[in-house]
Amino acid sequence: IQHRPDLARLPRAGIIHRLDKDTSGLLVVAASLPAHTRLVRDLQAREIRRHYLAVTEGRMVAGRDIEAPIGRDPRTRLRQSVREDGKPALTRVRVQERFRIHTLIEAELATGRTHQIRVHLSSIGYPLVGDRRYGARGRLPPAAAPSLIVQLRSFSRQALHAWTLGLTHPKSGERLEFSAPLPDDMAELVASLRADQQASEVTQ
Repeated sequence: IQHRPDLARLPRAGIIHRLDKDTSGLLVVAASLPAHTRLVRDLQAREIRRHYLAVTEGRMVAGRDIEAPIGRDPRTRLRQSVREDGKPALTRVRVQERFRIHTLIEAELATGRTHQIRVHLSSIGYPLVGDRRYGARGRLPPAAAPSLIVQLRSFSRQALHAWTLGLTHPKSGERLEFSAPLPDDMAELVASLRADQQASEVTQ
């Protein structure tokens, strides 16, 4: 709104979809009411493609599609959980790189439930690094370097980044693709986990 005051007149200041607090990356904001109407419709029709990068605790063997309904956790209002009476949710997970006890994954949202990626990955035993709300325990590789231990213990947010986004321009009809590189904290974490993996291979 500070950048474009006219956005104050649009629903939710033109914001089409949400990112969780402390999740980095791309966000779609419409600049006019017709654009907002069209983009919201495209999002509901699953025509806006959203891919995320994340670092999980646990070494994932292979990618998978996680299809499990999500609803508010009855015990904690700030959490969501997989539950039979929840709303349908589908996350497509693909392995990008494996480390000793962590995994860099790509997740595509087929639906857009609150905390969806975090809830789904936690539900199959792979919580995101730093995501203590959803079960992260601060796992450390055996005999890890002191610098990596500090890095993992001090990672202060869920390791989740909205990486690429594809949409149809609401006025021109042109198909657009955007990407945002990993922010420094996640890029440094991945580099350290990669170095740890390589060092362990040398000593085997």
